[in-house]
Amino acid sequence: MVRRRFVALIALSAALFAADLSEAAETGPRVQETVLQNGLKVLVVEEPKAPVITVQIWYKVGSRNEIMGRAGLSHMLEHMMFKGTKKYAKGEFSKIIKKNGGNDNAFTSQDYTAYFENLAADKLELALEMESDRLQGLLLDDNEFQLEREVVKEERRLRTEDNPQAYLVEQMFAQAFMEHPYHWPIIGWFNDLNAMTREDLKQHYERYYVPNNATLVIVGDVKNEAVVSLAKQYFERLPKGAPPTSPEIIDPVQRGERRVIVKRAAQLPFLYFGYKVPNFMSTDVHALAVLENVLSSGKSSRLYDTLVYRKKIALAVGASYSELSANPELYTFYAIVKPGAKIEEVEQSLLAEIERIKKEGPTDKEIQKAKNQVEAKHMFEQDSIFRQAMLLGTAETVGAGWQYIADYVKRLREVTKEDVKRVARRYFQEDTRTVGILIPVPPTAEATPVAGGTP
Repeated sequence: MVRRRFVALIALSAALFAADLSEAAETGPRVQETVLQNGLKVLVVEEPKAPVITVQIWYKVGSRNEIMGRAGLSHMLEHMMFKGTKKYAKGEFSKIIKKNGGNDNAFTSQDYTAYFENLAADKLELALEMESDRLQGLLLDDNEFQLEREVVKEERRLRTEDNPQAYLVEQMFAQAFMEHPYHWPIIGWFNDLNAMTREDLKQHYERYYVPNNATLVIVGDVKNEAVVSLAKQYFERLPKGAPPTSPEIIDPVQRGERRVIVKRAAQLPFLYFGYKVPNFMSTDVHALAVLENVLSSGKSSRLYDTLVYRKKIALAVGASYSELSANPELYTFYAIVKPGAKIEEVEQSLLAEIERIKKEGPTDKEIQKAKNQVEAKHMFEQDSIFRQAMLLGTAETVGAGWQYIADYVKRLREVTKEDVKRVARRYFQEDTRTVGILIPVPPTAEATPVAGGTP
């Protein structure tokens, strides 16, 4: 009797938990928005589950806002934001956050640069005061810049030059986007880093690091009124800048498959390719997200089942798509070739699965499973205050608006298997495909840079 009651209680608790998650997914995060007089947008989500907060400030500037010859400016400036202001010396920002029991960091993408602090809730004012100080008070010391440039160059060596797969990805994107700034890497090319000056950084900072080009996102154990009051106290005194203009460059229509082959010292062949697809502005994005799940989510997905489990020609395979980009991006596929297999066979098998989904579409079981998994992932992300803030900051900064996150599950549930088949047929076209192939060679056979071409 007691056992039965215990089991019934567990079942009831699980049902209530699922209902809470479903309701949360349908309504989205409870965002409260305020725009200060200088244009700074403040987004607050009150989550009193634990006495902690995440404070994030997002700037609408990334590698897409740079110009040819100065790729890497946004990422370099991210590094320099930790090099001191008149009030806080070099390195003090992170030391103070750590001393107060928190952690901080930053990241740069093609579309944005963001900074965050994860702290106890009673340290909110500290984070806001320090972020406001470096928003328009950065020193940009030339000696520090010269030193940090070498750090970034070493980062490029480690993450790209010495990583054959990453090097191939970079080369593939450079082929896929001929004129649009998605052409160049976020970290920049060596020549651009060498040519970069303190004045370049100063102009970039003064143009893009202004309140009306930023969004402050705070999620955690806070009250909106208190956040807005502190935001006004520390940020509203900062003058707005001239509204930065976003690049309106449209890449020429791709009229045929492009291929890039890289020969590097590597253990295994690697295949990486992508198709041009729309971003959040298209009504097709939710169907594309479900399609990604059908193709590559888990060991029961089509790509894994065919290439890894049944044919045993790949060690890993998958697809990736993110609609939250400022401009249309790539829907990418990858495969690590199994020793003894041929990369041509892996490519043909992967493309055959793409053609099969275009011809047949997903089954009823696949479509329901995929929608459930995409929705569950979205729902469980709401359980993390950091992930909540990340999603809101990303959507707001790329131009989708935070409401996009609130409406996501509703739009997802409307996707049909006919929608998934239709978008596969529409976007997975040979003429919009760019293929990258990594061919391993012995270390002694790897090409040596020509004179004058070394970093």
